[in-house]
Amino acid sequence: MELSAEQEAIREVAREVAEAELAPVAAEADRTESFPEDVWDTLGDLDLTAMTVPEEYGGLDVEKLTYSVVNEELAYGMLSVATALSVHCLATSCLAEFGNEAQKERWLPEMAEGRPVGAFALSEPQAGSNPAGMETEARREGDEYVINGTKQWITNGERSGVVILFAKTDRSDPGSVTQFVVPKDTDGLSVGPREDKLGLRASDTTTLTFDDARIPAEYRLTPEGEGLSAALHILTGGRVGIASQAVGLAQAALDDAVAYANDREQFDQPIGQFGSIREKIAEMRTELQASRLLCRDAAAKADRGENYQAAAAMAKYHASEAAVDITNEAVQIHGGYGYTTDFDVERYYRDAKITTIYEGTSEIQKEVIARGLLD
Repeated sequence: MELSAEQEAIREVAREVAEAELAPVAAEADRTESFPEDVWDTLGDLDLTAMTVPEEYGGLDVEKLTYSVVNEELAYGMLSVATALSVHCLATSCLAEFGNEAQKERWLPEMAEGRPVGAFALSEPQAGSNPAGMETEARREGDEYVINGTKQWITNGERSGVVILFAKTDRSDPGSVTQFVVPKDTDGLSVGPREDKLGLRASDTTTLTFDDARIPAEYRLTPEGEGLSAALHILTGGRVGIASQAVGLAQAALDDAVAYANDREQFDQPIGQFGSIREKIAEMRTELQASRLLCRDAAAKADRGENYQAAAAMAKYHASEAAVDITNEAVQIHGGYGYTTDFDVERYYRDAKITTIYEGTSEIQKEVIARGLLD
């Protein structure tokens, strides 16, 4: 699928950031579990933190295909940063689509510039793939909502300044899920310790605990009871971004595998001349291109205003599972060296797994795909 001249220009900017600023610091950021805030500020300077903000609030309001391409290129350099950006964009998407004029004016112009960083608080310790089972409650008291509960797996949990929160207005009513915007400095809102994760270690993932946290009623984004449908709608677009990130990560693994296969010699010839290695490379390349085309198909459907829910699910399912397979083969091609931190493929392999889990597991994606055909 061809990119326009403007989309190609944005793609080149994102690739330059990935190669010049993200890739050189990715291994150290993973080792020290530290987020490269200076690169985040660069993304803000380049308006990439403004992709899902309307133009009237200082944003770019890019097409979904452009969003897909940027996510792919940034993940090529470091998945942790691409993930942080996509979650920030989920938050700005919620404000742009469901916020009133006052809410948009208050938060979007600064978020378009990159700070405050946005977080998206949907999952809970006992409610991951079934968000309707959440227990966090926002109870109305006069002109305020009083929030109690715990959210888990929150990307940008530490570094965020604005949280898009989903909570029930009546804990016993599954149909009362409502969407709110909550400033991070709200009294009663506390951040838990970072999760010690397999991969994505430069990204801060925490719990958020609400203990009688009070917010003005004007911070409610959706009418009471309409929050869950809003969340699922926003996540459909988010899945295109995550699928595209899986493609970028897999592309980095493939490129490293090809370079190593051409450089590493055994039995007096490059290992890339052995049939078993050539078969691996061919399979990796084919799976990668299939993933990329699924992403771009879903993005194009979204840009045409079509129902792209199943297309997004297929892209997320296939691209994430392919990323796990491709990074696995990249490690195998590197042999024993691939199992060490001397080569990036070890990190790619650890990072890839999360793409099959967050923003909807592979099992959930298959259910979405089947539902469109059978129900």
